[in-house]
Amino acid sequence: MILEDGRPRFEPNYADPAADGECVIRLSLGGICATDLELVAGYMDYRGVLGHEWVGVVETSPDPEWIGQRVVGDINCPCLVCPTCLDGRSNHCPNRTVFGILGRDGAFSDRFRLPVHCLHRVPDEVADEAAVFVEPLAAACRILQQIQVQPSDRVLVLGVGRLGQLCARVLALTGAQVFACSRNPARLGMLPSEITPVNTQDLAGARFDIVVDCTGSHAGLEQATAAVRPGGTIVLKTTVHGGIAPNPNPWVVDEITVVGSRCGPFPEALACLREGMVDPTALITGRFPIEEGVTALKAAAEREHVKVLLDPVLESSDA
Repeated sequence: MILEDGRPRFEPNYADPAADGECVIRLSLGGICATDLELVAGYMDYRGVLGHEWVGVVETSPDPEWIGQRVVGDINCPCLVCPTCLDGRSNHCPNRTVFGILGRDGAFSDRFRLPVHCLHRVPDEVADEAAVFVEPLAAACRILQQIQVQPSDRVLVLGVGRLGQLCARVLALTGAQVFACSRNPARLGMLPSEITPVNTQDLAGARFDIVVDCTGSHAGLEQATAAVRPGGTIVLKTTVHGGIAPNPNPWVVDEITVVGSRCGPFPEALACLREGMVDPTALITGRFPIEEGVTALKAAAEREHVKVLLDPVLESSDA
């Protein structure tokens, strides 16, 4: 699935990647995320193969121990030698490429490549249909690395689409009282029982200790600012094409902490899946062959879908 000039298309004759010292991986299953839709809309001015949520099998590797392993992979590919990397902040390496987002082809292809240091083995207990969620689940786990969530906290997740559903589930593991808000009753109905669904129109006047913006819209930050209590924390998970002009006055007057939150820890996400702490498979609402990727992207943008998956091209056999 190639994106060129804002137009995605399936290219059946796209060449397999040269290894160039990295691992070549065969796609087993891919997942469409909101960022893919924003890339199509013009975010990051990206050109290349889409896809950064995936599970696959290593076919070639400079380290033979990885060959045949079922893996997922970090999307940030840092240089590992700059001061930022050496300071332990490789996700913010100024020289990095970002898989399927910035300067590097993504996973919606028969085969793709990643550095071996980006790979994580998938436990045998975790099915492909769950492993394909590792990247967004890691992004949800990142929140718990950045802020302290207490059992006494009231936490609101704004938007319960692809990422919001996972953020709500991970936040509920803390024992906090978690609420999730949406205009879409069907998405509220997908929440597990430990999370309290809230319809958007019923939110007026309510205040929360922590508000997580997963709306995927320009309005999300304003909604979060209105819902957080004085001295509370807003966590921003939304990235959208086009600028946002927020009014920071309430953050100053009410002493609000605003935290940007992006990619997260894959080991923690894999542990959540292996131990059954989070089961994301109920969020799968569509599955398409990669040849129908354009149709799949359109489906993923529709309100009735949460997670749409892509199956790779079946290779012919002479047997």
